[in-house]
Amino acid sequence: MSDFFTMEPGEVAAPVPDGPVLCTGTAAMRRIHRVFLWSYDEAPGLARSAAAGDTERSRYVGEVLANIDKVLHVHHEGEDQLMYPQLRERAPACALHVDQMLAQHAEVKTMLDQIAPIRERWTATADPAVGEELAQHYERLSARLKVHLRREVTEVMPAVDRVLTNEEFEQLAAHGFDQFEKKVVIAYLGMILAANPIEDQREFFKEAPAFARVAYRLVGKRMYRKQYATLFPGRPIPDTI
Repeated sequence: MSDFFTMEPGEVAAPVPDGPVLCTGTAAMRRIHRVFLWSYDEAPGLARSAAAGDTERSRYVGEVLANIDKVLHVHHEGEDQLMYPQLRERAPACALHVDQMLAQHAEVKTMLDQIAPIRERWTATADPAVGEELAQHYERLSARLKVHLRREVTEVMPAVDRVLTNEEFEQLAAHGFDQFEKKVVIAYLGMILAANPIEDQREFFKEAPAFARVAYRLVGKRMYRKQYATLFPGRPIPDTI
């Protein structure tokens, strides 16, 4: 997926302010966006993966999907609070792009709000009809994210790199950690690593909170591998550092 983040004909990047590059947000955003692209490519198949009445499977998968949906929501929430207001204030020429990205965030939130009750019904019942409805919603969300996540990186992040400091971007990256159980953070760290090339894995791991790095080495990698094997039985488990 290394060539995914390429502007398409007719797309126009936001004006890049003068001055030095202050942070490495573009590279960091590519890394986190890759796991969302991968997750929502897989979500429709996961929603179709429980046999009728197999609530053990639907509960497990439903919990994983709920966590991914929450991670996406918290990620956008952080950008809405800690990135886009600063970009609008410090680079007023980017206002049109800021408005476009915020509108796309609102659209994604609406889609997540629609998904939630369907996912909960499927989790509780393993009803194939509900699972199919859920899968179709995830297909539409995946298609929307493939546009938004690409355009945010290619059109907006080069300007963000000139207006946010490393300290500010680190605050953005850390936003919402306390909304998740530590075991969720640690297991999902493996998914983020697996969705990225090896050099990006090393950079992401280096930038992760210290507790997460230590815990991943001790137990998180095993948790990730067990989760992946349960979600995708029989499929080779992607390696991580």
